[in-house]
Amino acid sequence: MNHVPTPTTKRSSTDEFGVIEHVPDANDGDAAVLRTEELLLNMGPQHPSTHGVLRVVLDLEGERILKATPHLGYLHRGTEKLAEGKTYQQIVTLTDRLDYVCAMTNNFAYVRAVEKLLGVQVPPRAEYVRTIVAELQRISGHLFWLGTQALDIGAMTVFFYTFREREILIELFEKLCGARLTYSYYKVGGVSDDLTPDIIAALRAFLKAFPDKIIEYNTLLETNRIWLARTKGVAVISAEDAVSYSLTGPTLRGSGVNYDVRKAEPYAAYADVEWDVPLGKNGDTYDRYYIRLEEIRQSARIVSQCLDKLPEGPVSIDVPGITFPAKERVMVDMESLIHHFKMACEGIRPPKGEIYCATEAPKGELGFYINSDGGNHPYRLKIRSPSFVHLGAFDHMARGYLIADIVTIFGTYDVVMGECDR
Repeated sequence: MNHVPTPTTKRSSTDEFGVIEHVPDANDGDAAVLRTEELLLNMGPQHPSTHGVLRVVLDLEGERILKATPHLGYLHRGTEKLAEGKTYQQIVTLTDRLDYVCAMTNNFAYVRAVEKLLGVQVPPRAEYVRTIVAELQRISGHLFWLGTQALDIGAMTVFFYTFREREILIELFEKLCGARLTYSYYKVGGVSDDLTPDIIAALRAFLKAFPDKIIEYNTLLETNRIWLARTKGVAVISAEDAVSYSLTGPTLRGSGVNYDVRKAEPYAAYADVEWDVPLGKNGDTYDRYYIRLEEIRQSARIVSQCLDKLPEGPVSIDVPGITFPAKERVMVDMESLIHHFKMACEGIRPPKGEIYCATEAPKGELGFYINSDGGNHPYRLKIRSPSFVHLGAFDHMARGYLIADIVTIFGTYDVVMGECDR
């Protein structure tokens, strides 16, 4: 890693133009006076390459980065505060707007937290359907990252290949819940709709063809000199530093740290299927690319096993005060109509208490903290989003590199600004 060398001079002065003039000591003999000028550069606020609006203040020496300070807060979403005035069901739609590239996993993380607060158990089929959809979302999210990361640093073709398969998955999501981006598919107690035979058949066809597509992506990049030059040895972070900065997900595992919430605290159907946690060695951008490519393979493996083991039964609990009654009952039964009306007006009322629930999202650990006072909306809700946490290590991972590496370093986290500006 090419860090900026520490100056050997011991004294300096500033001339009338603000140029730093390093004055050598007497012991330096006839050493020439080294004159350098530090430049403060605003990179942004801008949207391209950042998947949201970000401003980074760079301290530069030439094109070399001395310090990189990210400034957040350009989306003004206020999700955590908005949640305090909405019922627990209404908050599901807010979670779609956090990491809008992987909205399904946001829904999953939130409803798991509410279910933990309520102490309810989701039916087995619902757990398997949730796992299938979450892993499809992981594949879709990693394909989005791979295509845009390659595009941002000069390898354009990969974008068209990855979005080809991503479009297939988005069409499946649309068949499943009627939406392509903000799904609101998961609900407290299960999911809103079951997998149909057509969706299952389309999934099996996708999984059969997908391994060859992954080989195509790798073929385009593994010997691409632009990709290798812009990723190998760039944004290196050691395992110790990665843990110190609370990194999670592929960013942490790229440094060789074996931590995945799905293994550490198994939930849904993850304990019932076989899969591996890929690890890197060097902790650079290339290793994090390798991790995500391998995670795509493992996600396809998980989905295939879940389809084979998919149990029969309901995809949601049926508990008055927690779930809405079935629409067909509402139309013919007065008690169901009253139940529906009360749920829409009053919502869920969990017991008093506080919980934290962590889920392994495509970008890392996504956690929800909920403090309940017994009302129909949270007294407090806090979100531990991986994009926000990872930007805390931005300065550490950027120092010593060039301005041209900033987009690579930003992209290596797979950040979406929607879950940073809360």
